[in-house]
Amino acid sequence: MLYQFPSVVPRGRRTTFKSDGAVAPCVPDSFDEDEFDPLDTDEQSSSSPDSASPHRDPDAEIDDTPTIACTRCGREWDLGYELDDLGIGNQAIEQFALDHKRHTGHYPDGVAPWLADCRHCPEGVERLSEEAARRWAQTHARHTRHAVDIGRANDDESSIVDAPDE
Repeated sequence: MLYQFPSVVPRGRRTTFKSDGAVAPCVPDSFDEDEFDPLDTDEQSSSSPDSASPHRDPDAEIDDTPTIACTRCGREWDLGYELDDLGIGNQAIEQFALDHKRHTGHYPDGVAPWLADCRHCPEGVERLSEEAARRWAQTHARHTRHAVDIGRANDDESSIVDAPDE
């Protein structure tokens, strides 16, 4: 088998290499027919229609709008409104979850808020991120000198934020 590498020689000349075992180890002297050849685009078209092809029609429209579901409501929504009309980007799922809770009284599937509850007074908050719940707890503890429990709504474990020593 002969290999030709025209890009490594001066213009107008070609060098051929014979497979005699003296070829450098980085240059294969044979190819396994079952091995994937990244330059062979015909192999991609002959694969099964179920497999995802890295070669897509650039004009084909891709629907990559995230969706969120709620089994209690029996519905699923795409977040196109939050992404396109409201323009809230990465916060779309969080904003939808907050709106859903505000209007229905419960969160959609897969969303469990962080709860921060004061041990001394009726104050408390629900936040979708632990950082936000912890920030509220630290602020409340600092101003009131009350201890605050922080935990997930669907978890029995919690931690306590105490007032800082001053």
